[in-house]
Amino acid sequence: MDDHKTLLIKDLSISFVKDKVPNEVIHSISYEVNDNEIVGIVGESGSGKSVSSLAILGLLPTKVSKISSGEIIYNNIDLTKIGDNPFQNIRGKEISMIFQEPMSSLNPSMTCGKQVIEILLQHTSLSKAEAKLETLQLFEKVKLPEPDRIYNAYPHEISGGQKQRVVIAIAIACKPKILIADEPTTALDVTVQKDIVALLKELQVQNNMSIIFITHDLALISEIADRILVMYKGRIVEQNTATEIFKSPQHDYTKALIASRPSLGTRLKSLPTISDVLNNVVSNEIITKEDRKLRHEKMYSTPPLLEVIDVEKEYFSNTGWFSKPETFKAVNVISFKLYQGETLGLVGESGCGKSTLGNAILQLDKITAGKILYRGNDITRLSKTETRRLRKDIQIIFQDPYSSLNPRIPIGKAIMEPMKVHNLYENDHHRKLKTIELLNKVGLDESYFNRYPHEFSGGQRQRIGIARTIALQPKLIICDESVSALDISVQAQVLNLLNELKEKFGFTYIFISHDLAVVKYMSDQLLVMNKGKIEELDDADTIYETPKKAYTKHLIDAIPKGL
Repeated sequence: MDDHKTLLIKDLSISFVKDKVPNEVIHSISYEVNDNEIVGIVGESGSGKSVSSLAILGLLPTKVSKISSGEIIYNNIDLTKIGDNPFQNIRGKEISMIFQEPMSSLNPSMTCGKQVIEILLQHTSLSKAEAKLETLQLFEKVKLPEPDRIYNAYPHEISGGQKQRVVIAIAIACKPKILIADEPTTALDVTVQKDIVALLKELQVQNNMSIIFITHDLALISEIADRILVMYKGRIVEQNTATEIFKSPQHDYTKALIASRPSLGTRLKSLPTISDVLNNVVSNEIITKEDRKLRHEKMYSTPPLLEVIDVEKEYFSNTGWFSKPETFKAVNVISFKLYQGETLGLVGESGCGKSTLGNAILQLDKITAGKILYRGNDITRLSKTETRRLRKDIQIIFQDPYSSLNPRIPIGKAIMEPMKVHNLYENDHHRKLKTIELLNKVGLDESYFNRYPHEFSGGQRQRIGIARTIALQPKLIICDESVSALDISVQAQVLNLLNELKEKFGFTYIFISHDLAVVKYMSDQLLVMNKGKIEELDDADTIYETPKKAYTKHLIDAIPKGL
């Protein structure tokens, strides 16, 4: 093996076996990872990114999968030919992995410090006292605030960004030669994401490490990778330097991935999807500043649909038996107006109060002070019956469509359920016809009516969630991080769908997200929140072009721009 190659993948094919019938999911892929190099692997869900990387660590499920051909050469050893025991010495020590979801890769019943010590005691000859010292140094290295506090904290007691740093500390504890980072920043704020990417680059240099960085975000990968592999349907369709991939992509799929992300410059009427690019039917129609201005003049000349006036939401925590309860203001004197047909973007880092404000508008959480007027009526003073009637008008599209659908109910029935609750349509026959019509509207057909949630992809589930939300013909829809977990092209499809529905039915949206490029594309006005307060409120384009506050500028600067 070449001295400069840390890892060599040769003609690797992987199959999953169902009912003794093998189905090949990875088709003869080849690539290498050189010393001290960061290789990016991009592609959508199901393209084979994670499966091929789990094979490197010998973590494929043994009963249902098999490597049907090829080699994975590390240190002149073919990893496809070794057993479990030799792998124990390599896994975690020489080749390590950061998994996508930090909460599920940390043990909830162990303190963060103990979880790092466990790895050090298993793979090194350090004593317990030395391992503790090394762990605290690792926590400093991954820039965790108050390393001593986090050492003794349980995973649920720290933020998402901090959990991800603990996972990184575990992964680099034994100074591995190769670190596999599988979507390590997907659910993180744009500012935390920027910090994690900078941290991984820094650690790579310090530890002379090679990194395989897996993501579906091309703009993000351009900021960290030396070389990029593009995967599509189990094949590597293109591999080149990051600069070449961005400046002159060769494969149509790569071009489609780049085109699907909303631009911070021009606002296209509809975002190109993968199939649009592959079928050469991309529409380049743009929304001009003049179009936008005329639409806004008309929209803002009407009375507001929703008025939030000096709203506050306080939480109380008892810190001890005899101490006074501490108050925490999650939402602190917030006021704004929302007009029929408008999309208000709501952005800010985790913990800024975005979702709390959304829950207050939905009347899922009672406010501590202030008023919320819907069509001139204060909805914070409604009776239970009136609140129930209001539910029909104000709806939510959740972040995770899978957990908001009942796994035991076919999706047709799930969409019919709210219609029944609110006595819409004469009978179940009419409700079924309406449900089929709604499925068609969100790009699904009648054949899906009796299928269960687990039979759908993430993007399809999100469409089902949207169909169920619009079944009640609401006036105001709160989209709470409703595209954050989706692949870039599926995200484009869902954003296009939301805009089409808005145009057709006159919906009004509050669009909550930590993805600022998406928020800018969708929004008329933008409300930037920081620590429960409004930092800035203005036209979305104005805020992006000339942010007035340092905090807003900090958020915008953190957006991955691509090369």
